Amino acid sequence: MGKLTEQVALVAGGTRGGGRGIAVELGAAGATVYVTGRSSGSGRSDLDRPETIEETAARVTAAGGTGIPVRVDHSDPDEVRALVGRIAEEQDGRLDVLVNSVWGGDPLTDWSHPLWEQDLGKGLRLLRQAVETHIVTSRFALPLMVTRRRGLVVEVTDGNTARYRGSFFYDLAKSAVIRLAVAQAAELRPHGVAAVAITPGFLRSEAVLEHFGVHEDNWRDGVAEDTHFAHSETPAYLGRAVAALAADPDVMDKTGRALATWGLYEEYGFTDADGTQPDWAAHWADTLADENGPLGDPL
Repeated sequence: MGKLTEQVALVAGGTRGGGRGIAVELGAAGATVYVTGRSSGSGRSDLDRPETIEETAARVTAAGGTGIPVRVDHSDPDEVRALVGRIAEEQDGRLDVLVNSVWGGDPLTDWSHPLWEQDLGKGLRLLRQAVETHIVTSRFALPLMVTRRRGLVVEVTDGNTARYRGSFFYDLAKSAVIRLAVAQAAELRPHGVAAVAITPGFLRSEAVLEHFGVHEDNWRDGVAEDTHFAHSETPAYLGRAVAALAADPDVMDKTGRALATWGLYEEYGFTDADGTQPDWAAHWADTLADENGPLGDPL
């Protein structure tokens, strides 16, 4: 992968999971990374998890980049406007990579009931948290890229097909994020800025490891509970995919597409943290397609 030295990135929702993995790997490629979110050493978000933006920023710096934590509620336009103003002032108007990875919808997702039996307030809140925050962030950050006529916007989602994801509001949010990439790509193309959506496979986030009662150093113990867990991937794998895209001089060829780690590793040659190359689509085709149908063609 090419190096991103002197490039500036904003990873919105970089506190944990895929966002953290992306931030750290952009740092490993040499970038200056603004890590934002609501979970900070000065106070937790309503998710009440222990991960913080300061921890992620420290990992970015340790990996070789420069991590800058900024506590931001991305649903608040004033806070996002102030964040972008700070980046513009500190980086001489430069922003090369925008990653919209805000999520926080796990406690709001109802996997057990159809729409007509769900809590409407929770569902609408999920959409505001998972979609509206991306729109607000892009609204204020994109002018920095348009002015310089270069850059990459990455919308982090779950799945890159039209396949239903098992819960009404969850599916709507993740599908909408893909459409955000498509719409931004259409408007940014004349300005030389690319926009893509990207999905990991079975992601071993902090919450998933916690669910299986394991840590990253003994994660394979969780395979006894779910054999598909053997084909999971770390957030670093997603991060390396994004870093590869950011370093690709021909990334405009991919603008408007919904991409996945399982396709990009073949093109760019990156590996997961342990040197493997997980391929969730291949695993699905081998073991899950007969029961659940095909994963679907990429959008």
